[in-house]
Amino acid sequence: MDFSSFLTSLGTSFILFLVLMFLFTWLSRRPGNHPVYYPNRLLKGLDPYEGLRAPRNPFAWIREALSSTEADVIRMSGVDSAVYFVFLSTVLGILVISGVILLPVLLPVSATAHTVIKAAVAAAANSTTSQGSFDDLDKLSMGHIEEASPRLWAFLISTYWVSFVTYYLLWKAYKHVSNLRATALMSPEVRNEQFAVIVRDIPPAPEGQSRKEHVDSYFRAMYPDTFYRSMIVTDNAKVNEIYEELQGYKKKLAHAEAVYALSKTTAKPEGTKPTTKTGFLGLVGQKVDALEYYDKKVKELVPKLEAERKATLKDKQQCAAVIFFNNRVTAASAAQSLHDKTVDAWTVMDSPQPHQIIWSNLPKRFYTRRIRQYTIYFIVFLTIFFYMIPIGFVSALTTLANLEKYLPFLKPIVEQTTIKTVLEAYLPQIALIVFLALLPKFLLFLSKQEGIPSESHAQRAASGKYFYFSVLNVFIGVTIGSTLFTTFKEIEEHPNSIVDLLAKSLPGSATFFLTFVALKFFVGYGIELSRIIPLLVYHLQKKYVCKSENELREAWAPGDLGYATRIPGDMLIVTIVLCYSVIAPLIIPFGIVYFGLGWLVLRNQVLKVYVPKYESYGRTWPHMYIRIMASLMLYQVTMLGYFSAKKFVKGAPLVILLPIFSIIFILVCNEKFYRSFAFTPLDVACRELKETPNMEVIFKSYVPPCLHSDKGDDEDQFEDHALSQVTKTGSAV
Repeated sequence: MDFSSFLTSLGTSFILFLVLMFLFTWLSRRPGNHPVYYPNRLLKGLDPYEGLRAPRNPFAWIREALSSTEADVIRMSGVDSAVYFVFLSTVLGILVISGVILLPVLLPVSATAHTVIKAAVAAAANSTTSQGSFDDLDKLSMGHIEEASPRLWAFLISTYWVSFVTYYLLWKAYKHVSNLRATALMSPEVRNEQFAVIVRDIPPAPEGQSRKEHVDSYFRAMYPDTFYRSMIVTDNAKVNEIYEELQGYKKKLAHAEAVYALSKTTAKPEGTKPTTKTGFLGLVGQKVDALEYYDKKVKELVPKLEAERKATLKDKQQCAAVIFFNNRVTAASAAQSLHDKTVDAWTVMDSPQPHQIIWSNLPKRFYTRRIRQYTIYFIVFLTIFFYMIPIGFVSALTTLANLEKYLPFLKPIVEQTTIKTVLEAYLPQIALIVFLALLPKFLLFLSKQEGIPSESHAQRAASGKYFYFSVLNVFIGVTIGSTLFTTFKEIEEHPNSIVDLLAKSLPGSATFFLTFVALKFFVGYGIELSRIIPLLVYHLQKKYVCKSENELREAWAPGDLGYATRIPGDMLIVTIVLCYSVIAPLIIPFGIVYFGLGWLVLRNQVLKVYVPKYESYGRTWPHMYIRIMASLMLYQVTMLGYFSAKKFVKGAPLVILLPIFSIIFILVCNEKFYRSFAFTPLDVACRELKETPNMEVIFKSYVPPCLHSDKGDDEDQFEDHALSQVTKTGSAV
């Protein structure tokens, strides 16, 4: 990519962001769009403008974001959102403090270096930042420094500076998030999940005793004063299928009633009854009266659901349970205690929020979960490996030189100046973004197949898989792939040179990643702020699909931040900017703009738009922390390789100390902080509540929706049916 193409990409991305920002200002002022731009506030019964008139200043949202506090974020979107902003602030701080030293020191050192021109032009080209095509950037990078130059000491000291700045700010952030989590957990408010634990791997009940009697007697013996009751987990697949079908017909009936009500006019007060077809998706089959048909289906399914509900509670009990205590200290203590001498019996863990529980995963046995876990890891490894092939191929192919070489019929088109500039600016980045968009749901599906018990845990697991996929396939894959065609023959002729070639291929992709980061923060955050796609979907659904209030409410349901994909995307940028921070310091301002703009835009979205689906009280932070450290260690190893490639014999061995420091830092942080994230500290759980917990309400909150009785006797049903199942032999059930 030449300098004009780079400026074209940067300029058009910036202009597009400004257009989207002004569009956001104009659209968000219109009352009809408030459900798209202020759903969080509307759901909490707050006025979108807090009593002020609609702002006309397109930058007013920036002032509001800057003036908001961490307490505001927690009040509107919970602790998890506040922890995400600690992550953004920490990375932003790392880049700003690092840039204060790196930019004024390294840029002049590189720019004033007198590179010795080698006889072999190809060898010199390999040491540039953009493979010989972006001379202005080359002069500002480490690639402009000759081999074994004393100037490399400045880059070595900078490598240490970035590492120690990262250690310091991560330590402060870990301590701050730990305090945030503790403050939230010691709240005097009654939180249902703090009075329950999940029990898995329940052994078979003794002969003549029901599973519920077995579980109750086991926990009552250990916690005689605080044990309240148990809820045996059941196989809900069949009853849930009927329940979902019933809910579907109820929604269709409500829709038909709304359509019928709207058809009644002054000229035609009797209205027109809607019709439907009885076949597939209502598109084929006999045409019938929709109101009568859906009402008939609802009446048929209600007794069917009730019968299946009773059968499920009586005959489909599983080897897992939810245990309730009337004291949250006891629940916290039980969740972190060893209850049996073997690991595959009476496994107790703290309970997530009721709506987070993945009920179908609770009965999976200990060794089944382990086998599933390692199988999924192997599948993810294969996914990463096979994805690297097409991503590397796309990265190598989507350079214009290779397009002309391998697809010669495109040459007349791509040679046109305008098309060439646009293609060089956007083609590789767009191809990469499309590749990444196909993966997240697949990784979330795999994570749930491991037997993970809660939605938030599954999201964290998927996020980890996506991060390592992004680093290995995007960062390393693109870095290697960008020189794939040009270096293959040299590797074939000189196999021993592969390490040296790979070390030199990293700066060769600097301009690609500069443009990639710019495209992400200007275009990505512009689309995020303007919410063009949700706005179009909402208005189309409102006009053509939604007829009832419930349908309209579902149409503008905003969702949450989407941590499973958002955090790995941010981590990829962290990895890119850290690894290039010393090699090509000019990338640091791009990283600062990415995280600074992201902080502003997402602050606005968290306060006004997104509604969290769950609350894990900051449990995501240790995963964020360890992945920042993984990126830092990759950066340190990269610098070790690059200093070696530069034949910096005196300085390269000193870099070896940095990964050792990082490992020590990880171990110290884990020892000091991690257990308070894995479990609830008893000192936190023992704080006084402002009211006595209503254990009946807490129990009912854990009853799955498909097992809720319309008669309101959930407790009695669970008790009666659970006790009625008595094993005839010791091995039964």
